[in-house]
Amino acid sequence: MELQQLRYVVALAETISFTRAAERCLVVQSALSHQIAKLERELGARLFERTSRRVRLTPAGAAFLPAARQCLDAAERAVAEVAAAVGQVRGRLAVGVIPSVAAVDIPGALREFHERYPDVRVSLRVGGSEELVAQVEEGTLDVAFLGLPTTAARPKGVRARELGRDRLVAVVAPGHPLAGEGAVDLRRLSTEVFVDLPAGTAGRVQSDQAFAAAGLVREVAFEVTNADFLARLVGQGLGVALLASAYVALLGGLTTVEVVEVTDAPERVEYVVWSGAGRTAAAGAFLELVGVREEE
Repeated sequence: MELQQLRYVVALAETISFTRAAERCLVVQSALSHQIAKLERELGARLFERTSRRVRLTPAGAAFLPAARQCLDAAERAVAEVAAAVGQVRGRLAVGVIPSVAAVDIPGALREFHERYPDVRVSLRVGGSEELVAQVEEGTLDVAFLGLPTTAARPKGVRARELGRDRLVAVVAPGHPLAGEGAVDLRRLSTEVFVDLPAGTAGRVQSDQAFAAAGLVREVAFEVTNADFLARLVGQGLGVALLASAYVALLGGLTTVEVVEVTDAPERVEYVVWSGAGRTAAAGAFLELVGVREEE
């Protein structure tokens, strides 16, 4: 069994097309097909079902795929470690972010990182804070940027550094009645319809806690999983939202209203987290670029 055969299997499983898989692997289609068929003979099982219309994994292929990916990951890590030993930064870097991260200019940081280390392949995943922490802990991600309520515990199972704290502000469409107000309290906001993230998520909790602490109930009519889409719904006048002020500064077409006169004003804290079990040279270089030193 050769690493190249494993690459072909993973590429075909992900593209479900011999043509696209061959293009990804930079080989002719016949060579890729031949090597996969050869591997299937060695294993004594078909990994793919092939018809004139489609390709799909067999149960044996689905069972084989995770191990194939692990082997490829281990091989890439080994190559990266050798490169690091001679002062080179190569390999892969998997970064996770919440959609509304604002403490770090992620696109700018990735641009600078790519300019410094062009041999590193970067993947970016967007998700919720809880799932990003879990993915860093399990090794799926190298580094993640997240936001949690100030009342939440520091992320566990990973190493973490606080990047900054920010208050939440109300955002409304320009034609909304609140758009002409300089400030608003939670009692007034509780009479509005809200657009928010799903209940129980870190991005939602700080708002829920603030209203609960004030003894108020609000109506969340629209729940969305993406902060950018949330802002688009607000822009259409479908409701009010509470977002971190630094993130709102990155948006256009919305009006910001300060939230005042509350004891427990909604706030969040942003963290960068990475694995406590060690980090690759690429992860270390990226963390250093965003201001996290080796000794932290």
